[in-house]
Amino acid sequence: MERRAQKTYSEAEILERLARDLPKWTFEDGWIRRKYKTEGWKGTLMVVNTVGHLAEAAWHHPDLTVSYAFVNVKLQSHDAKGITDRDFELAAKIEAVVHWQPGKEGGALEGTPADDQRFRYIKYDY
Repeated sequence: MERRAQKTYSEAEILERLARDLPKWTFEDGWIRRKYKTEGWKGTLMVVNTVGHLAEAAWHHPDLTVSYAFVNVKLQSHDAKGITDRDFELAAKIEAVVHWQPGKEGGALEGTPADDQRFRYIKYDY
C-alpha cells in the first residue's frame, strides 16, 4: 500500500495547532505526546485497547509507554519524518474517545459512576 506524500509541519505550526485544537498534547523531540492518567491497571488496559483499535483502524500507529496508572501516547509520521495531518487527526480521535463522558451529554447513556472508586478508571483532566 503506497501512501501519498504528506505535508510536514514546522515546530511553530505544530505548537499553534496543538494550542488551538489539542491543548493537553505537547510537542517534544519530534513527537506530539499525551499522557492519560488512569485509576489503575484496568483503566490503563482500557486506554491501551482503545488507542490500539483507533490506530489500527486509521493504519497509523503510535508509540505507547504503559504503566500501572498511565499511558503515554506519542505520534509521528515516520515515513514523512515529521508531524502531519495524520498525527493531528489520530490524536483528536484518541482524545475524543478516551475522554468521552456520555453522562455529561444529557442522553440515555449514564456514563461510568465517578463517585465510586470501584468503577472509576480514567482520571479526566477536563
